[in-house]
Amino acid sequence: MLRKFEEASVAQVSRANNATADQLAKLASSMAAIRSRKIIFISSERAAIEESKEVICVDPTLSSWKEEIIRFLTKGVQPESKKDAKVLRRKASRFVMIDGELYKRGFSQPFLKCLTPEEGNYVLREIHEGICGNHVGGKALAGKSLRQGFYWPTMLRDTHEVVKRCRACQEHANVNHQSAALMRPLESPCPFDQWGIDLVGPLPQATGQRKFLIVAVDYFTKWVEAEPLAKISEKEVIKFLWRNIVCRFGIPRAIISDNGTQFSGNKFKEWCKGLAIKQFFTSVSNPQTNGQTEVTNRTILQHLKTRLGTAKGAWVDELPSVCGPTAQRRGPLREKPHSACPTGQMP
Repeated sequence: MLRKFEEASVAQVSRANNATADQLAKLASSMAAIRSRKIIFISSERAAIEESKEVICVDPTLSSWKEEIIRFLTKGVQPESKKDAKVLRRKASRFVMIDGELYKRGFSQPFLKCLTPEEGNYVLREIHEGICGNHVGGKALAGKSLRQGFYWPTMLRDTHEVVKRCRACQEHANVNHQSAALMRPLESPCPFDQWGIDLVGPLPQATGQRKFLIVAVDYFTKWVEAEPLAKISEKEVIKFLWRNIVCRFGIPRAIISDNGTQFSGNKFKEWCKGLAIKQFFTSVSNPQTNGQTEVTNRTILQHLKTRLGTAKGAWVDELPSVCGPTAQRRGPLREKPHSACPTGQMP
């Protein structure tokens, strides 16, 4: 065959760059037993399997709920019907254009940025299950969205849909079997006067071998103080009450707790007696006596379950987000104690 070429040269290349010739050589060697050395290639004008092309036609007449209001506020475009034009003028009076964006006027709040339902769905999922989300219910989620400065007409309906589709909420939501009861008046006369305290655990072990949680709730304001503990003893309870309640809100009048040894021991009783704090204990096998604290414990555990999923050992890191700004604020207290305790030391 070299005679048929004017010039020919031989060069060595790598196997990766000679894949086509290598495949032909393998094909020829596999047909060595066949007498005929002819290789027949069958070609087809079109592929045996063709992918169908789908063309999605977008109707240009369809638009979001904002377009009609924006056209009226910017260009004065109104419907031909007098009745529809009157409805549009009344509706547009509640909106305003700022820097090319549509905002809704509010009576007691700043302007709310108007979103499409698609944009609103992203906002709802971020508020509901984002880094600061607590998996609240539909009505509370709508209120949070409004406070964040967003608005669209179907937001209340969309919030309920987001909650229904949230798997964590469906797995850990409370199932109420009790019938509704009459509301009871507040038993505490003033803020930070009467506190309920309780221990929760053992929980999955976290960093620092912490697997217990101590929770204190004010009966008047529903203010929550919570702190993870590695061990539960009278000394740890006294430290918690001194650092989080006495040095911040003053000496309480009364403390309600169960009959655990951490609260009924002589050391804790002497400490309460020295500060003139009255102790009230719940009835045995009747935690409803301290119902405010029990409800708070249940709420904290429910939010931790929905936020963590299988990462149970990270509950300490998620505790500040679950309890909100009412928990885990003990840093500055060690440097600047409450005025009622000028030395910052326990008696």
